[in-house]
Amino acid sequence: MLNCAIIGEAMPQDASIADIGSGAGLPGIPLALARPDLSITLIEPLLKRSTFLLEVVEELQLDNVTVVRGRAEEKAIKAEVGTVDVVTSRAVAPLGKLAQWSLPLVTRGGVMIAMKGSSVSEELERDAKIIKKAGGGSAEIQLVGVGIVEEPTHLIRIPRVR
Repeated sequence: MLNCAIIGEAMPQDASIADIGSGAGLPGIPLALARPDLSITLIEPLLKRSTFLLEVVEELQLDNVTVVRGRAEEKAIKAEVGTVDVVTSRAVAPLGKLAQWSLPLVTRGGVMIAMKGSSVSEELERDAKIIKKAGGGSAEIQLVGVGIVEEPTHLIRIPRVR
């Protein structure tokens, strides 16, 4: 859970965030607790999980969190969520597929920030053409949580350029 909260280091102040494939609320819920200045939308397609997320948001009184049931790539979800400053995710899909789902939700000049493992460089190299086609610019790999957690978290930041 802590590795989800520490990604807040990579988020701009007062940003709007969409967490796609939220599942059990990771990284969105810990991020909302660590950074109450952020406005977070959790996007989760499964009814059981989205119901759970609604209950957690209510129980923790997270006024800065909204839960939306659906898939990030669906037209209705894109219309409901609109565009945000940052789209984040954890363990959702390979990088290329993730970029295709995430970047359309990112406002031009915003970023997609995905939690990835140490093999992120290989994924980036493999999926570079797909990322560019989805509107992504030059990616940056970032470590967060250095000196805070035993194993820092690898993030990949991809700006939306078109």
